[in-house]
Amino acid sequence: MSSEQTRAIVLRRTNYGEADRILKLLTPLGQRSVIAKGVRREKSKLAGGIELFAISDIVITTSKNSDLGILTSARLVHFYRHILDDYDRLQFGYEAVNLVARASEDIDAPDWYGILSEVYMGLDVASIPLQVTQTWFYLHYAELTGYELNLERDVTGQLLEADKTYMYDASEKGLRLAEQGDITAAHIKLLRVLATRPIATVVQIGGIGEILPECWLVARQHAAI
Repeated sequence: MSSEQTRAIVLRRTNYGEADRILKLLTPLGQRSVIAKGVRREKSKLAGGIELFAISDIVITTSKNSDLGILTSARLVHFYRHILDDYDRLQFGYEAVNLVARASEDIDAPDWYGILSEVYMGLDVASIPLQVTQTWFYLHYAELTGYELNLERDVTGQLLEADKTYMYDASEKGLRLAEQGDITAAHIKLLRVLATRPIATVVQIGGIGEILPECWLVARQHAAI
């Protein structure tokens, strides 16, 4: 038997037996599947540490004979409770969790933990526009699944030019030069910041409200959601 101590985000909880739960967890070390024994009992010490939309410190005991670890300790570090206050933020929170849960099964990368942690922070702060968090997530989700949006060149391989306008080409998964396109240099600049900087940095940029909807649409189309 060996133990592993790490931080974790709960992706999925499934009742098992009379009082147990099977948990799918996202950690900085990758995805983990564990059983939380007796967690559904009233006085369980584990129950408060495995909330959705939260980050917890956990300890997992594992054996060579099973892929399913045993959750032996769980302590809540931060609960993003304000996500629950807004229906749209809550629904997107569930959407992001489900997308990451599925994608991380095929691409078990530590980066997923950082992405979902950042999304939780963005959703929890009411002053951060929902579309900023959504656009940030879509771009990083696409990148980690192998489809990073090219914000340097168009679909023909030409460098993007500041005095030209573009449209998103869904079939080619990139930007295409278009005289009547609604993607300008300002949109491209914002998309670059969203793709490379944390959400807290993005919201410090003034005047993004007018161009954010087009950036949101491009990012969502590119992530194929």
